[in-house]
Amino acid sequence: MAVEAPSAVLDNAWGHIPQTRESTVGIGSFTRTRVERIISLVAGFGSLVLGAQAFVTALAPADELPGWHIPLMAMVFVPLAVMITACMIGRGVRIAAGAFAFIYVGALVVWPIATAGIVPSSTGEPWIWYLVNIATLAAVLAFPLPLQIVWTVLAPVLFGLVRLIQGGFARDFWFAVGLDVSFALILGGVILTLGWVFRSVAANVDETRARAVASYAQAAAADAAEQERIAVAALMHDSVLAALIAAERAETPRERTLAAGMAREALTRLANTEQDAGEGSDDPVDCDALADEIQSAVRELDVDLVVERSFESGAPTIPGRVARALTLAAMQAVANALQHAGGEGLAVSLESESGMLRIRVRDRGEGFDLEDVPGDRLGIRASIFARVAAIGGSAEIDTGEHGTTVRLDWTEGAA
Repeated sequence: MAVEAPSAVLDNAWGHIPQTRESTVGIGSFTRTRVERIISLVAGFGSLVLGAQAFVTALAPADELPGWHIPLMAMVFVPLAVMITACMIGRGVRIAAGAFAFIYVGALVVWPIATAGIVPSSTGEPWIWYLVNIATLAAVLAFPLPLQIVWTVLAPVLFGLVRLIQGGFARDFWFAVGLDVSFALILGGVILTLGWVFRSVAANVDETRARAVASYAQAAAADAAEQERIAVAALMHDSVLAALIAAERAETPRERTLAAGMAREALTRLANTEQDAGEGSDDPVDCDALADEIQSAVRELDVDLVVERSFESGAPTIPGRVARALTLAAMQAVANALQHAGGEGLAVSLESESGMLRIRVRDRGEGFDLEDVPGDRLGIRASIFARVAAIGGSAEIDTGEHGTTVRLDWTEGAA
């Protein structure tokens, strides 16, 4: 039984949550992504309603000088249409909203120039007024919180300033403009607060979920380690120690043969501790069947690999337990090549000669130093060396800058 790392258990637990494009961003943004999508949809519909109102108002007699009205409308309404479209489809929302927020402020800056010399009415609002809070909404969609606050205050105050400039700071304008600016500030503050609240709640939910799943991962890993400790302890007591006692007490050739058989079985069981399946049948198989079994096992690792074969006419027949051990050892070598060499140049070959079966697993990775492999890493020592030794075979590893080759040799009669 292999102990899964906490990160692996975490990924496994997260895999049980239905996955969509929005949820695959990461475990820390599962709820936040959905909240952002909801905010963008609501913002799109709201901007569409206010934008339509502003557009209809802009079709009435213009406050701007001749030659300014159409360009100014295009300057504002085209980015607004792009932002609404982005909100609806859920793509490029931040870029489109940020662009509109800046462009709207630019339109306010040029408004006094576009309306120079025209005396406005103090009782009605120009079409650009209806877009003030859309600029605030765009800032909520596009900017971090400090800039959102700046835009929530900047857009209404700037509108009030340009209206006063347009009206020549006449006393009649102060009260009407004050009401407009106050209303825009209050509504903008509500929009800003709602966005902050929803995002904060979503972030807290994601953080709580991540902690819960991490806790589960640690508990599962601890349980797996304990189960493995119990299994190995039982195996050591029932098989390994029994084999050692039998070997110590063996005096006759028959007793020594039985002790050697017990030792091989104990080593095989120890090497196969992580396998849930039992030993299975010991019926002999031929080399082609072994090659097919290895090829099938490798494909379970999502590797489309054809095992190379070169068998002489007198190729040995292989006992079932030997074939299983060789298959598992070869599969472990392939798994190591995939993990550490990315499967570069991966190849598996089987050949027989003079009653000997040779299995080669090669890759063109960077290689490694076998002496540097930690003692608790059993992928090579137990799953390859011990497993092959238990059936009377031998395993060697040739590794370096040219790549790594794992050699598994077994001679007929060795088991």
